[in-house]
Amino acid sequence: MPIHFFERAQLRASPWKNGGGVTREIACHPPSANMQDFDWRISIAHIGSDGDFSVFTGVDRVITLLEGGGVQLSSADGRFMHALDTPLQPFAFSGDTEVHGRLLNGDCHDFNVMTRRGVCQAAVRVLRHHETWLPAPAGLLMAIRGTWQAQTDGTGTASAQQHTLGAQTGLWWHDDTLAWSCHCTDSDPDAALLAVRFTPNPS
Repeated sequence: MPIHFFERAQLRASPWKNGGGVTREIACHPPSANMQDFDWRISIAHIGSDGDFSVFTGVDRVITLLEGGGVQLSSADGRFMHALDTPLQPFAFSGDTEVHGRLLNGDCHDFNVMTRRGVCQAAVRVLRHHETWLPAPAGLLMAIRGTWQAQTDGTGTASAQQHTLGAQTGLWWHDDTLAWSCHCTDSDPDAALLAVRFTPNPS
């Protein structure tokens, strides 16, 4: 079965070498890949101090603020200066770029998606209340606020099935093309579900 479930509170923490934060990996593909040869990787980072982001040559990145005061992202080449200070608004940039992060108002937690350029690409969206997530051979759903029902339609080899995702829990899948119908089952006006799709780059 290609569907895996996780709870944010149970993710293992790995301190950064520079001591400026902690990363909690959710999923990586291939599963045995290291930081030099993954196809895609999803994680949550806790940024506790100002510092430089690691450079990942040949990798594209999408970062989304989950909570906290946010971070000012400044590229060394001057191409962008972006205030990541609004929760649940994804920001994409090249992992080749040298980026410095300056905390804006205390520490923060960020959702990170990385893809190997030339292998695959990621689409990252925040779903609200009731939406359909298009078929993809790999991806992730993570409930941020509210309780969600996520139902597959049997697009891939797996039969149609339904899963309940409470806040700060999620699922990810790989090696089977699945589409999802997602809807929030409670009345939370701020209900939000992070959704990621990985699709192969055209050859």
